[in-house]
Amino acid sequence: MPKIILPKSVESVYLIDMQKVLLLFSIPFILLTNFETRAQSAKDFAEIWEKNHISNILPSNARHKDLQKYLAALKEMGLKIDEVGRSYANREIYQIEWGKGATRVFLWSQMHGDEPTATSALIDMFAYLQQNGDKKWVKKFEETFTIRAVPMLNPDGTELYQRRNLQGIDINRDATNLKTPEGQLLKKLRDEWSPQIGFNLHNQQDLTTAGDSTRQAAISFLAVLGNPNGITNAGHERNKRVIGAMTLALNQFISGYIGRYDEDYNALAFGDNFSAWGTPVILIETGALYGKDEMFLVKMNFVAFLSALQSIAEGTESKLSPINYDLLPLNTSGKLAYFIFRKATIVNNSDAGVAPFVSDVAVNLERRRAELLALTYVRDVGGLPNLTGLEEYDASDFYLVPRFGKIKPGEAGEFLFYKKSRTVDWKTPNLESSVPPDAIFSQGKWLKGEGVLQKKN
Repeated sequence: MPKIILPKSVESVYLIDMQKVLLLFSIPFILLTNFETRAQSAKDFAEIWEKNHISNILPSNARHKDLQKYLAALKEMGLKIDEVGRSYANREIYQIEWGKGATRVFLWSQMHGDEPTATSALIDMFAYLQQNGDKKWVKKFEETFTIRAVPMLNPDGTELYQRRNLQGIDINRDATNLKTPEGQLLKKLRDEWSPQIGFNLHNQQDLTTAGDSTRQAAISFLAVLGNPNGITNAGHERNKRVIGAMTLALNQFISGYIGRYDEDYNALAFGDNFSAWGTPVILIETGALYGKDEMFLVKMNFVAFLSALQSIAEGTESKLSPINYDLLPLNTSGKLAYFIFRKATIVNNSDAGVAPFVSDVAVNLERRRAELLALTYVRDVGGLPNLTGLEEYDASDFYLVPRFGKIKPGEAGEFLFYKKSRTVDWKTPNLESSVPPDAIFSQGKWLKGEGVLQKKN
């Protein structure tokens, strides 16, 4: 995808045939009027994060006690930190507040315990704003906004690294039933303050793709409408423009890897209900990006947050067309796997009735904390021309033998590889130790023989 570089100012705007635009660019950015140069560029924000971030734990490894340490550091800086409620297991839930402006902004993260990236980005954002009040653009933010955020709404789920709370309820489907203490608290905080804009911060599946491509959706956005009829309003249109500003900023780092989240109305979800109650919501879903770690995505969130706030504070969002949002490619799934071994000769040792056969094998990783060994499972077996692996290997010169069980979807993605030039008695007891393989693939890594199979991408 071509990288789009916009001039710092635009003297005039021309009508463009949108069919030609769609043919030329996947994410065009069309300005309605002159775009005034922003005080801080996206690259400035990225550099600020790199030099100043205080988050020092990979987000997936952070527990409630780690959040408390971060918040203690923020409190020492002078930020307003309040305990605003308790979880089902009586863990403290906190709210951070900064700024003294009339525009009320509310953000919340980790209502799903295994979706942690934005929590770290919020900590870093508040730390920087609090410590740099002398900068002109930070003063502008302070005079424009009062910002409140609830990091880690679901501390119990976070502790177990699971989506739901301890009641087994998805908090993000509890906006109307309000059976969870966490959901009750979130509604209470909104109703008592009536924020003018909300940011609902999540993580999506790592293998989500941006549109009809095999590019991971590292970040996806949604301007949450809040009604099933598709009727827009001023807040919704503003949020579409703000998302345009965030996308314009992030394109400098992850162009082509930004998507638009599924916008089906959900009457039980907090995002839809916040918007219906009068707080138009922007949903941010952080995915993954092959070759980049979790902290890179914390940085992308940091850049997105500050770019959104800057676009509102300076009024530049009003000069962006909402069509920039509408043209974001919709999220897609089912096109990617973590690993694919192409044209392997499968030997199912435990299945005496099945002769060796040639097949592709796709393997995925389970979502886990970074500190834990990843569990792999077979995603699919067969001819897989429509599936792309983040890593692919040419296994045409190898026998692939499952370490445990047999090759079928759902089984462990643990494999022994033997060169086909070797003669092996597959019935040998304790095959792995008795007849050492040329390569061993386990838990998403090569325990032995890295580089023996040719990597295709």
